[in-house]
Amino acid sequence: MMFGFTKPVARLIEELKKLPGIGTKSAQRIGFFILRADREKMLRLAESIVDAKENTFSCKICNNISENDICEICSDESRDKKKICVVEEPFNIFSIEKTGLYKGQYHVLGGNLSPIKGVGPDELNISSLFKRVESSEIEELILALSPTTEGNATSYFLFDKFRKFNLRITRIALGIPVGSDLDYVDSVTIAKSFEGRVEFK
Repeated sequence: MMFGFTKPVARLIEELKKLPGIGTKSAQRIGFFILRADREKMLRLAESIVDAKENTFSCKICNNISENDICEICSDESRDKKKICVVEEPFNIFSIEKTGLYKGQYHVLGGNLSPIKGVGPDELNISSLFKRVESSEIEELILALSPTTEGNATSYFLFDKFRKFNLRITRIALGIPVGSDLDYVDSVTIAKSFEGRVEFK
């Protein structure tokens, strides 16, 4: 048990610390906020977490989060079926959609290649991307991965694997700082990056 805390509070703090970007002090602040907050509000929060976990699925086509087998974007016939934008995580799609610029399809990898973390091609949704490219008339593959070391390595890996296909492979370029995470970049910068995308070489 954490010193000075009851077992339930210590457990709450320990679970909060497992969330991304939450350290010990942040976990303690959030934990005590929950304790002081209105019980009904916190119950609604707990219920919303359970509801999101139990009623959210991965789209069978692009791996985006969805309430159904096929997400809204993949089932939207007005989207450009000849373009696929490859992203790391579902929340990257939200960041790009906010720009209102891109009207094509998406594909969520589920992360980046990282030998140190034991993440290889088999741990990512790469084989399903192969199937999509092989079974349809895709004209452009847009690599919208974060310009980090792992993101760059993943982009080069994908380029090497997909350059045998008769399609244009581009990468978002302008405005994204090297080493930054796409999720923290504003929509205007992302929009400029799409407009300035370049051929992958």
